[in-house]
Amino acid sequence: MTASTTHIWRLLKWGRILARHGALRGIERDPNTPAPVRRLARIARFGARVPAVPRYADAFQAIGPAAIKLGQTLATRPDLVGEDAAHDLLRLQDQLSPVPYETIEAAMLASFGKPLETLFSRIEQVPVGAASIAQVHRAVTTDGRQVAVKVLRPGVEDDFARAIDTYSWAAAQLEALSPEAMRLRPRLTIETFKRWTLRELNFRREAASASELAEGMTAEADFVIPAIDWARSTNKVMTIEWIDGIKLSDRPALVAAGYDLPALANTLVRAFLRQAIADGFFHADMHQGNLFALPGNRIAAIDFGIMGRIDRRARVWLAEILYGLITGNYKRVAEIHFEAGYVPAHHDVAEFATALRAVGEPMRGLPVKDMSIGMMLDSLFSITRDFDMVTQPHLLLLQKTMVMVEGVATSLNPDINLWEAAEPFVRDWIRGELGPEAMIADRLIEDFRTLTRLPELVRRIEAHYPAPGGAPPTMPLREIEVIRIGGGWRYGLVAVLAAAAGVVTTLLLG
Repeated sequence: MTASTTHIWRLLKWGRILARHGALRGIERDPNTPAPVRRLARIARFGARVPAVPRYADAFQAIGPAAIKLGQTLATRPDLVGEDAAHDLLRLQDQLSPVPYETIEAAMLASFGKPLETLFSRIEQVPVGAASIAQVHRAVTTDGRQVAVKVLRPGVEDDFARAIDTYSWAAAQLEALSPEAMRLRPRLTIETFKRWTLRELNFRREAASASELAEGMTAEADFVIPAIDWARSTNKVMTIEWIDGIKLSDRPALVAAGYDLPALANTLVRAFLRQAIADGFFHADMHQGNLFALPGNRIAAIDFGIMGRIDRRARVWLAEILYGLITGNYKRVAEIHFEAGYVPAHHDVAEFATALRAVGEPMRGLPVKDMSIGMMLDSLFSITRDFDMVTQPHLLLLQKTMVMVEGVATSLNPDINLWEAAEPFVRDWIRGELGPEAMIADRLIEDFRTLTRLPELVRRIEAHYPAPGGAPPTMPLREIEVIRIGGGWRYGLVAVLAAAAGVVTTLLLG
């Protein structure tokens, strides 16, 4: 176990970096920040030249790879870090300096355990992308296919383990300082971040996620998932089909190539809704750098390290919440929050519905350039304190992805109305999942499954209550209270008396 002094030293060093970039200013000014934390923030910036506008993303990049990933996670929590900080942290994409190719080559050799010439006829030494966890090189396989080779940065696993250990320690101290911090559940946020990261560090898991997502997206022909080359993939190296397309971040190139940008935006929104609501398994890192436009106004996605999963019950609630906000049925949205346990039962449903109306009504019918999911989420976060709502870690990835998808869709089509784009899909899904036909079908399936289990149930009952044997049934014996008088010599005395009584009874009956 790491000593507390080590955690404190790391935090002081990181705090100084954050302070130099102005990233602690919000903590100092927030009245909900515990006094000891505010004092530490002031000490950390002592003597530093703090910029007028905080540079949150730059600060996390200066701390290291694990901090970059944490910053990406905190970008989903404007309730924790503030709207301005959350928006700036969205800049944390593939912006790291690459590792020298010699180091990457050695890592691939160690991972494959065979000469690279047996797998690839050519590997470009200059990477096409360098992120906090891995970097990607273009290559050609020995059978002539164009592929992208993603290689885990050497030493990144140890760096993440040390950093997450300290993050967890700091979150525990913060929760102990303030009831408000406990409501925001920073420890659960860090634990969720840890689970995401451990999955992302295993490239076989990422390859499996890409394969699963491809199966689920067969209904969306305009959203493409590249194929995995399993023969050239390990835990630390993943080889995937090369995508020749234009990044959705390059709007001028998209326009010059003649793409229908509103169609691309609608395709992205529909693909996300199918993943999150219909399948419950979604790409949770859909920023512009991970999305490419392909001929025919199709979109291809890459980088499947961070994936979200939502069970069916949560998806039904999510769909009903979205549809209720779209149609203005705030009473139903409020009821779902109570049914899901997001709002404690001692609050009033009607009061919560009124609070939701104050959030939703100003935004209904507006284009994204005048209204945003990010604004809506921020407004929703602002009422969580009034209704004692605690953080729901299983929804963090969804919130993050919604903000990302909104940003990309807006960059493609500033006039898009996400409510209008989402309404047909959400309405049809609710009809299919919650309509009378679906209820009857679900009941038939459930009853059929119950019937198929009956033979096994009968066998288990027979095993527990076997048929009587040749001996007659035993006579019923009345209940006799057993007195416990302790151990030692008293217990021995009782045992001797009981044995003597047994001997006497035998002689009398014999």
